[in-house]
Amino acid sequence: MLNFPQMAMPTPMMPDFKGGPVIFLKEVKAELTKVIWPTRDEVLKLTVIVVVVSVGIGLYIGGLDLVFTKMTDIIVKR
Repeated sequence: MLNFPQMAMPTPMMPDFKGGPVIFLKEVKAELTKVIWPTRDEVLKLTVIVVVVSVGIGLYIGGLDLVFTKMTDIIVKR
């Protein structure tokens, strides 16, 4: 039988609640100013890509479903 060394369970990190909600909200605002937001053109291009890929995958899966349904009907009706 293999003996594996016992590993200590990691202690979960606890959030630091020092300062209260006002300081928290100020920190959130400071972090959000650091975010590089996408431009309108980037959002539109990426949205179109997501929609096109989603429709393509949906049509592919729908086609496979249709083929397997027809094959199942042919096999069952024998």
